[in-house]
Amino acid sequence: MESGQLLSDAFTLMVLGMGTVYVFLTLLVFVTSTMSALVDKYVPAQPAAFQPSTVSAPSEDKTLLAVITAAIHAHRTRQ
Repeated sequence: MESGQLLSDAFTLMVLGMGTVYVFLTLLVFVTSTMSALVDKYVPAQPAAFQPSTVSAPSEDKTLLAVITAAIHAHRTRQ
């Protein structure tokens, strides 16, 4: 085979492969968008359950702040 024929075959194969991938990804985007629209239409949104926040004691906050500060200082001195 000639090198020109090999290049032509390689180019054809490349275009065919890239075209297949492009068509598949485009189809995937449309199918995903359609599924999302259908779910939004037919499944009502559930309200989020109330999660009470836990408040730590002020002494724990000071201890935590000291630990974080010491960790940052140790990290910066190692560099």
